[in-house]
Amino acid sequence: MPLTASRRLALLTGASLALLAGCGSAPDPAGGQASPGRVAVVASTNVYGDIVRHIGGDRVDVTSFISDPDQDPHSYEADPQDRLALSRAEVVVENGGGYDDFVGRMLQAGHNGSARVVDAVRISGKTAPPGGELNEHVWYDFPTVAKVADRTAAALAGADPAHARTFERNAAAFKAGLAPLEAGEARIRKEHAGEGIAITEPVPLYLTAASGLVNRTPPAFSEAVEEGDDVSPRVLRESLALFSGRKVRALVCNVQTSGPQSEKAEAAARAAGIPVVPVTETLPQGEDYLGWMAANVRALAGALGR
Repeated sequence: MPLTASRRLALLTGASLALLAGCGSAPDPAGGQASPGRVAVVASTNVYGDIVRHIGGDRVDVTSFISDPDQDPHSYEADPQDRLALSRAEVVVENGGGYDDFVGRMLQAGHNGSARVVDAVRISGKTAPPGGELNEHVWYDFPTVAKVADRTAAALAGADPAHARTFERNAAAFKAGLAPLEAGEARIRKEHAGEGIAITEPVPLYLTAASGLVNRTPPAFSEAVEEGDDVSPRVLRESLALFSGRKVRALVCNVQTSGPQSEKAEAAARAAGIPVVPVTETLPQGEDYLGWMAANVRALAGALGR
């Protein structure tokens, strides 16, 4: 999500405090240090951390900064342990696009110019549409995730050349696991292309667009929810009318950062008998990326098939 001025300030303030705290706080037991013979990797969220584990296997030690499914990633504040882990990282995987720019700032502050950085948004080649804003939630775009897997394998090989072939094979296996997800999107597209859905925030839009679905949510509604702003009465009425008028087949709702407006949308959808498909920004506990996304695709297909 794009960061508001207040959210961006919170991130920068947290990072600054961490830097000032420095050695005044005890690091985690590993101190961000990889076990002997393993590559030290830092990922901004557990989504990317899991992808790294698929590719690196037992050749990597991964620290994921944001891993709590109940945590709003946009209010995350870095701590001294994060700074230490970044200062020692050989490979860093970040989302980019403004989503987690605290990573770059902390890398610079920690004087770690040698880390191999994998920036998912930059790799994706995606840019903001004319007059609009970039949807930076690229981990919901499977072609981008395939590119990230390849680039991660290359970065790990650069840090550990002796196991380059292992990383390459693991990346190929991971990408093979993306094929059923894209097939699921294709099935939805075949059966429901052009049908309307509503969203609370842009988190799932790469998935829904690849599935041939049309987002009918007034942009002012999802933008306000995304920024944590109030929705005007007129826009709120237009948005809720999507459900009372049954103009959409499903509501895809980011349950990780819910608020009054999104809760009203969810209540209106349920009152109208329109399915609600919950999504999150980070991995639910006990799941891996491929299983998580498979569940999202199944949930979307199931909602549309009702």
